[in-house]
Formats: sequence, structure tokens, C-alpha cells
Amino acid sequence: MSNYQLFQNDLPTQSLKSFKGNISIDTETLGLNIKRDRLCLIQLKNEHNKKIYLIQFDSDLSPKNSKNIKTLLEDKSLTKIFHYARFDMAVLKHNLGIKVKNVFCTKIASKLTRTYSSKHGLKDIVKELLNVELDKSEQTSDWSQKKLTKQQIKYAINDIEYLMEMKNNFEIKLKNQKRLKTYNNIMNFLETRVDLDLMGWENSDIFAHK
Repeated sequence: MSNYQLFQNDLPTQSLKSFKGNISIDTETLGLNIKRDRLCLIQLKNEHNKKIYLIQFDSDLSPKNSKNIKTLLEDKSLTKIFHYARFDMAVLKHNLGIKVKNVFCTKIASKLTRTYSSKHGLKDIVKELLNVELDKSEQTSDWSQKKLTKQQIKYAINDIEYLMEMKNNFEIKLKNQKRLKTYNNIMNFLETRVDLDLMGWENSDIFAHK
């Protein structure tokens, strides 16, 4: 298992200066209903020095207890790499008031470039692009428990371990397929898409005729 540091509710202030360039990020929640199922864990990989941070959250989440993570994720000079950023961004905004800036979403990149496939889950993409088999058995485990199991920690780390390699791969594909501009426009709209989700339009196409 990769070396990692575990913190409660926030990153230490002294760690913020070490982040440069890209950050790979994922979140774990009690379920998939953003307004019901709280944030339990944030996983971060500082791609500059390869350090991994796991941040556990108490049940009484409060933005005032997580000011450093907010500063980090709202820093426009850092690229935040997610797989299915739409969900993670909504979770972070709803639970901690964080408006994540400068995002790269590997799932959207996959849908724009791997048009030959209908499988755009993290496990499928990592297997195809990197020939790595991810174990997703802990996906539906209880992330709210105070002491995470070794299996949960391994799962959490694996969910961010390969995002940077995927980003590099997809950037080449987007350029080769002349879809980079379209991708960037989608990323620029993503924050508004998250706002629509949180306002109740998550399951409807606001642009549709009916």
C-alpha cells in the first residue's frame, strides 16, 4: 500500500505550499444522494511530490473546520483531476461550501474520445488504458466509521492513483480527435451544471424542448 497521511476534517496549513500543478481527487460518501448522504472522506494525491492525503470528516461537517481544503480546491492555479467531477464537485459544494476551480474530468474526456465504448467507469478505463485491474469491492462499504479498514484505505488510494496517467492519455486523444476545445467548453460549464444539480434539475435536461 502506498504511503499516505490521514487527517481529520482538514489538511494542515503547512502542507498547502507543497501543492503544484496537478492534484488527483476523489470523495467517499454514505451514498449517492448528495443532499441526504454526507461526505465522509476526501482523497488527494499531490502529483508534484506524489504524496497522498486522506481527510476524514466528522458527522457534524462544517466549512469553518475545513478552511485549508477549501483554499486548496478553489486555487485556480492548480488542476484538480476527478473521475466524474460532476458528483464530487456537488458533494464538496453541498457539504463544505467549496467551489472547485480548474477541473479535469476523466469521465467526460472518456465519453468524448472513447466513442466506440459505452463503458466509462473508472475500472473499465484503467483496465483498457493502463492494463490495471481495480478492485471495487469496497465501493459500497460504510465510509462513516471512525477507523477505516485496510481494504477501504487501499480502495480509496487506488481511486486516485491512476488519474494523472489517464489525464495525460486523454489530453493526447482530445487533441488528436480535435475535441479539446469542446472539452474545455464543457469544463467551463461544469460549475453551472453542478449548481443546476443542487437546485433540483439533476435528472432533467433544462435545454430540452419538453
